[in-house]
Amino acid sequence: MPNLTLADASLEAALPIFYQHGLQAAPDALLAEALSTTVAKLNAQYPQRAGLVHHVMLADIERQKQEHLELYAQYPSAVERLYGLLQLGLRDLSTIPSQFYAELQTGFPKSWNAVMDHLASYSAPQLQQLLNDGIRNQLFRSDININLVSKILIEQINMLLNPQVFPPDRYNMAEVFRSIFLYYIRGICTDAGTRIAAEHFARL
Repeated sequence: MPNLTLADASLEAALPIFYQHGLQAAPDALLAEALSTTVAKLNAQYPQRAGLVHHVMLADIERQKQEHLELYAQYPSAVERLYGLLQLGLRDLSTIPSQFYAELQTGFPKSWNAVMDHLASYSAPQLQQLLNDGIRNQLFRSDININLVSKILIEQINMLLNPQVFPPDRYNMAEVFRSIFLYYIRGICTDAGTRIAAEHFARL
């Protein structure tokens, strides 16, 4: 049986179990099976559920970063990359049960804070760089405030994940994501950027 570590990509295999059963209620037996280990070894390494949840979330963050590298290798323009990031986010959100982030926020504050820190230390600089690249290449409007637009995008993510703003039993989170982001990005594009966006979606 492998020794589960933070660097072990198999930790992500626990996510479907957490999605199906909940972070706290997910059975140890199913988690151990998904992670190709035993309940005894799983409990020995993670005697508290919070530790396992935290490492699983960190592993998922690393998975997202790797996907972003692959996305950048596929698409050359800032507009395509930005829409690609949004589409990856939309895909992930469509697989996540409505109560997942609410339980993460209330029951696992360390893991929730890690997600928020990731948004602040990785996602925000990533967005700022994309906006800068787009402006230099005349794909995004030159009069936009990069720091402000990046902040708005991050806060829109926070708003989307806040169950008090968008109760998951009333809203389809994938549709909320689309309504918040896709139309907003079109609004900051130049004519050239809008054409690239149209060509990008025509290829999908």
